[in-house]
Amino acid sequence: MNQDIDIKKVRLNCYRQSKVPGEFMLQMRVPGGMVDAKYLASIEHIAKTWGDGNFHFGTRQTFDITGIKYEDIPAVNAYLEDYIKEVDAALCGVDMDTVAHEPRDWDPQSGYPTIGARNITACIGNYHCICGNCNTFELARKIEPIIFPSHYHIKINIAGCPNDCNKAHLCDFGIIGVAKMVYHPERCLGCGACVRACEKGATRVLSLNKDTYKIDKDPCCCVGCGECVRACPASAWTRRETKFYRVILGGRTGRQTPRTGKMFLNWATEEVVLGVLKNWQKFSAWVMDYKPEYLHGGHLIDRAGYKKFKEIILDGVELNPECLVAEDIFWHETEYRSNFNVKPIAMHQTAGPRE
Repeated sequence: MNQDIDIKKVRLNCYRQSKVPGEFMLQMRVPGGMVDAKYLASIEHIAKTWGDGNFHFGTRQTFDITGIKYEDIPAVNAYLEDYIKEVDAALCGVDMDTVAHEPRDWDPQSGYPTIGARNITACIGNYHCICGNCNTFELARKIEPIIFPSHYHIKINIAGCPNDCNKAHLCDFGIIGVAKMVYHPERCLGCGACVRACEKGATRVLSLNKDTYKIDKDPCCCVGCGECVRACPASAWTRRETKFYRVILGGRTGRQTPRTGKMFLNWATEEVVLGVLKNWQKFSAWVMDYKPEYLHGGHLIDRAGYKKFKEIILDGVELNPECLVAEDIFWHETEYRSNFNVKPIAMHQTAGPRE
C-alpha cells in the first residue's frame, strides 16, 4: 500500500523504521533494565496482535517489538497507555505533560512523547551481584524524571561497580558505583587475602606490613571496587554506608569518531549526581540555542568545550567534601588510517566555546 509516512514524527514516537516499507519497531522503555515480570504479557500481546510475533532485547534494554504496520501504530499507542502510566509515570515519577521543562498537553493514548533521552541502562547492581556497590535500577528510576521526556539527546549507562559491565565508558554520561572502605585493624588476621585480591583484580594499592602484619594502603589509586571487602575472611574491611559514584563523560561508539569516556567526577554522592543531571537540559539548550537536534551529549560537550560545560553543569550543585572534579579533560578519538600511502582521514574539528 502506497502511503506518505513522516518517518521523523514516527521516530519521535519511539518507533524505528524497518527495511520493510511501512513496518516499524516499537522501543518500550525499561528504566534501569528492571521491570515487573507481569509486563511480559503486554509484550506478548503487542507482538502477536500487531507485530510479527517476536521481540528483541534492545541494546539499551528496551523491549523492541518488530513488524508493526504503520496503520496499527495508533492502536499500539492506545494499548501502551497503562504501561507508560505505571512504569514511567507512577514508578519513576515522570511528568508526561512536560517535555524539556516546557508544558504540553499529553494524550495518554498517543504513546511516548519523544525519543530524545534514551532509556537508561544498568547492570543488575547490588540487587543481586556480589560485586555491586549500588542499586543501579533504583538510581535509574530517580534519573528518569530528570531527563525524560526531552527532545535533547543523552545516553546514560549505570554500572554497579568499576568492573563496568554496562560500559559506562562508552556513553555520554556513565555512572559507576564506587565505595569508600573502612579498615578495622583489630579484626585483621594478617592473612593477606585482601592484598592478593587487590593485586589480582584491582589497582594493587594494598600491602602487608611485615612488622605489624597489618595492611598498609596507598589511597592514591583506589578505584573503590570493594574487592578487599569480598576477600577478607574477618570483615576487617567494610564499605562506608554512604554510596559514592564515579561519573564518566563523553564516551561514544559510532562510525566516525568513537572514543572512550573520561572521568569527570569521582567520589560523588547520589545528590551530586542528580544535581548535575538536573542541569543537563539547561546545558543542552544553551549549546543548541534552544533548537533540539539529533546530537548526543558528547558532541554537545565538544561544541561548547569542557570548561563551559563544567561551568553550566555544576551551577548550583553543592559538592560533597570527598568529591573530586576533573580540572580538564582531553579525549582521544580513534583516527582511521588507510593501509595505503595516503593521508589520514581528516578528523572533524569541533567549534570552541561561544561568546
